[in-house]
Amino acid sequence: MALFRILPWKALVVLSYLLLICLIVLNFYGLYSNRFYFFKFDNYILPLLAVVHFIYLFVIRFKIREMEYPDPQMRNLEYVLYIILSVYVFKAFDTLFTVLSYNDYDHHLIPETFLPIGITIFILYLVLMYVTFSLFLFRKEHIGAYDFESLNEKIDPWP
Repeated sequence: MALFRILPWKALVVLSYLLLICLIVLNFYGLYSNRFYFFKFDNYILPLLAVVHFIYLFVIRFKIREMEYPDPQMRNLEYVLYIILSVYVFKAFDTLFTVLSYNDYDHHLIPETFLPIGITIFILYLVLMYVTFSLFLFRKEHIGAYDFESLNEKIDPWP
């Protein structure tokens, strides 16, 4: 069942904003060391990709408020977001594999926050992916499908 049938679109957009902000902050966190790493280049990939996600959320809000139809730019942005979702899937499974490696390092000193924060990060990624797919379905039902062949029929050239 799609989440957009339960929650209004504004709640989905706000939830996406909150999830992205939390995951960006936690992206700098090192599970094994219990420290934040701001000087690793890899930690800046997710925030850069999240910019596209933020833009897509803005476009969704704009299209709903202005009652506009989807356009090719929105379609291209959504297609880029599909690719970014694959990065979210990778990050989620990377976090899951890190959390599942807990028993491999039981003879090492692992912080007490390892499991709770690792599981939280994994769940946040899963929820973000689910909310994003719900927004895709919401866009298709409420804003419209990407049918550009009949776009000229929907536009009234006379004011």
